Amino acid sequence: MEKFLQEAKAASRVLSTLSTAEKNRILHEMASALRSNTMDLLEANAIDMSEGKKNELTSALMDRLLLDEKRIDAMAVAIEEIAALKEPVGRVLDGWVTEDGLKIEKVSIPIGVIGIIYESRPNVTSDTAALCFKSANVSVLKGGKEAENSNKAIAKVLQAVLEKNGLPKALVSLIPDSSREGVDKLIKMDKYVDLIIPRGGAGLIAHVSKNATVSVVKHDKGQCHTYIDKEAKIDDAIAIALNAKVQRPGVCNAMETLLVDNAIAKETLPLFKAAFDKAHTQLKGCTQTQSIIEVASATDEDYDTEYLANILNIKVVEGVQGAIEHIVRFGSGHSEAIITQNITTAETFLNAIDAAVVYVNASTRFTDGGAFGFGAEVGISTNKLHARGPMGIEGLTTYKYKIYGSGQVRG
Repeated sequence: MEKFLQEAKAASRVLSTLSTAEKNRILHEMASALRSNTMDLLEANAIDMSEGKKNELTSALMDRLLLDEKRIDAMAVAIEEIAALKEPVGRVLDGWVTEDGLKIEKVSIPIGVIGIIYESRPNVTSDTAALCFKSANVSVLKGGKEAENSNKAIAKVLQAVLEKNGLPKALVSLIPDSSREGVDKLIKMDKYVDLIIPRGGAGLIAHVSKNATVSVVKHDKGQCHTYIDKEAKIDDAIAIALNAKVQRPGVCNAMETLLVDNAIAKETLPLFKAAFDKAHTQLKGCTQTQSIIEVASATDEDYDTEYLANILNIKVVEGVQGAIEHIVRFGSGHSEAIITQNITTAETFLNAIDAAVVYVNASTRFTDGGAFGFGAEVGISTNKLHARGPMGIEGLTTYKYKIYGSGQVRG
């Protein structure tokens, strides 16, 4: 592991010599290589899918694991979109001249070597590798065991492009020891690794956060809520809630709990139930919800569970303050939404909710690097420091101060 990371650290110095044009050209070659190697990627993914069935992975995990021609092309498109982003490194973020005549520039720079630990989705391999490459960072990747063959095949394609251009393949690499022990070594290698980004289940996040000596930006669970206010347009509310839960239940920005204002619960809950029944959603509800519609009972444990499946909690609350209180108790700081036509109520919700992303009259499913115009993301940070929300190119840079003098000494 140490030798592997030494090579990664050394490779980071090579990236600093590449121009924006060179990086973009290589990214386009990576996108093209993914497309031309589609059949190889599909064959590798088929092995993972077969193993997934044998290991009885959930339908949500199987969906996240699946690659098809459309998803591989989407991976290539994401890399092309990353290439089209403005150069993130070397930008002068601020500048001034001090009383001593020192000219100071605050300039964006890469973080260095970034370790990314993730589960299930093979596209994360190409997305994060491309984002790191564009921002002049080395990516050290640890995918889930369930996607091992897919991740190796994707990394092999990207590394072949690097080597074709005379660059070290260590710029994009999978860690040599993908065991739990290997991960434990990686997250303590602060001599070589500058940042760890864990993406996955609560257990993984907690383990990395507790044991890492490298700085960590967490991609925590998505305990997302949508609150339907008494002044909501109900047709819009139903459409948004359906999208937030049903469009792709197995992702972190999907809604897990629907909060409904007590003032409209009796007339609207039957409408929501009819819509979710058509979508075959398993519904659970509080005692008041159960007095209006027929659903299973929701417990505090349910309200604290990220289902990643077509299961939805419903809770009747006393206005926007009741919604805020519920979210403060059970939210994970990911994404929260309010549906209302009352601007004052909306602003109360937006200002009171401490989450990375807060919405008015829109689905939480938009919390995504691509949807935000970032090209892709390395994760959705629920941290408050260094980066928050979808973490794209800018989240992969830090800064340093360049100071230009003319012989000044401090008195």
